[in-house]
Amino acid sequence: MSDLRFTEDHEWLRAEADGSVTVGITAFAQDALGDVVFVQLPELQAYDKGAEAATVESVKAASGVYMPLNGEVVEVNPALDANPELVNEDPMGQGWFFRFIPSDAAAVGQLLDQDAYDRLIKANAEA
Repeated sequence: MSDLRFTEDHEWLRAEADGSVTVGITAFAQDALGDVVFVQLPELQAYDKGAEAATVESVKAASGVYMPLNGEVVEVNPALDANPELVNEDPMGQGWFFRFIPSDAAAVGQLLDQDAYDRLIKANAEA
């Protein structure tokens, strides 16, 4: 079973051993965006849940990447500055956006698991 959690905004989260949480966009989201040409990464600061932390621009549209929980961004993926296409090539791996320390670590486990996220995607496809 996957150790990832997901948001309804199509971000994935992975809890790291150091207590931080890595955030990126799902394969579903990057597929909907198309070829990514620019990523604006967040500042290293605290954000409230739901705040726009980053922006992804593609040949189709620009889209926000939202803070999934209250917390402080402690690291961004510097590789995306020079290679935003990593979001297309490996959205669930090397194309990660940022890491943050959640205000409430237990809240990560309350987000969607893989099965719930798969149901969300299916429901969106049928709508």
